[in-house]
Amino acid sequence: MLNTLLIVEDEALFGSELTRHYRKAGWEVEWAKDLKEARELLLEHDFEPLLILSDMNLPDGNVLDFMESLQGQVVNTEWLLLTGYGSVPDSVRALRLGAYDFLEKPCEMARLDLVVAAAARSVQAQKRLAQQVRQRFRRYSPEAYVGKSRATQRVREMLARLTRVPFSALIIGGETGTGKGLVARILHYGGKRAENPLIELNCAALPRELLESELFGHEAGAFTGALARHRGLFEQAEGGTLFLDEIGEMSPDLQSKLLKAIEDRKIRRLGSEKEISVDVQILAASHRDLEGMVRRGEFRGDLYHRLSVFKLTLPPLREIKEDLEELVELFVAEFNAKAGKHVKVVPEAAWAELRAHDWPGNVRELRNVIERCVLFAEGPQLPAEWLQLRRNDARGMPADDTATADGVFIPLDGSMALDDMDCYIIRTTLERHDGNVTAAARALGATRETLRYRIRKYGLKESS
Repeated sequence: MLNTLLIVEDEALFGSELTRHYRKAGWEVEWAKDLKEARELLLEHDFEPLLILSDMNLPDGNVLDFMESLQGQVVNTEWLLLTGYGSVPDSVRALRLGAYDFLEKPCEMARLDLVVAAAARSVQAQKRLAQQVRQRFRRYSPEAYVGKSRATQRVREMLARLTRVPFSALIIGGETGTGKGLVARILHYGGKRAENPLIELNCAALPRELLESELFGHEAGAFTGALARHRGLFEQAEGGTLFLDEIGEMSPDLQSKLLKAIEDRKIRRLGSEKEISVDVQILAASHRDLEGMVRRGEFRGDLYHRLSVFKLTLPPLREIKEDLEELVELFVAEFNAKAGKHVKVVPEAAWAELRAHDWPGNVRELRNVIERCVLFAEGPQLPAEWLQLRRNDARGMPADDTATADGVFIPLDGSMALDDMDCYIIRTTLERHDGNVTAAARALGATRETLRYRIRKYGLKESS
């Protein structure tokens, strides 16, 4: 496809020279002698130029007024403006309206070629980005939340409604593996902020000091090792969405700073005295019961209420097993494409196992199971022997006979989340030592303080 250029120039000689020059360089060129003709080309004849090269003052008006009147109607196009006499106010206004450059006549053709080439690269990059956003929109539409159960349909309907409204904050609840990350992407790429960044942060993955720096940024010298200025995630997400996963793990003092940033729509980098305005949509997710944490004083109530403008709770897979058919079909197709396999049939024996399993790891566990089966498939049939589904209780803990006096068995097949493993190890150790924290800490090679913190975190019991 040829690069397209619209020249808006009333001087016949100069307009003819530009048209001839750029056609010779391989551009598809249209030449308008005034703004009326330019408007007809753009709006009535659907001409979509990569660049618009325009004189500043035309017989029927000023091109800056023309640009302003076309805001939102002409997209993914760069404007290059030429004028016989420079004006600071005009150049400032031109740049504010989105002009790529503002050049004075006479302008050497070699210099103009350089600017045109740079502007073309800029708009081509914009178009690639817009195409990627459209692809993500299609991939992350509400229909991407697959399933035919009534609970899944309700979530999908809510997602469709939420993508049409400009909400400021939302809490996504649900067990580990239920698809909170997918829902966050649907809400971002399906909404009005889709062309702006989606920035994700797992609050459980960083210690408190690093988490604050990641969120708010820091100035050079703010602390040991801060050698240069760092833009925080709030700044990086400007105009878009900040997804705070596992927000229940955030320390109380940092929760306070987060609340202030959301309320004031301003942040301050560590080591700076200057406040920076931010426009960010907040998505917060946790597999823990945030309301219960508020009641126990483990999570700030004011932050919870600020975040819960809307609340979306995702159902666990064990409650929506009628969705298995669509999910299995989806994952089989995905891994067929990735691995070059041709699995087409799921035998009844496999379906029986899939439906009997309680899926403590939810959709994430199912995806891992199907990936393993497809990768090991030798033909068109899904190999049921590679399902390897263990009988677990509803909380995802291994059966009692998997623990021995010298250790415990932890499945590494995606059926248990990391926190579930941690909780199970601590609970089993406490039971073996009759709730004695000191003895349990010694057995686990941890301090009493560390163990007490985790006991409170998981709501376990210790001896008095």
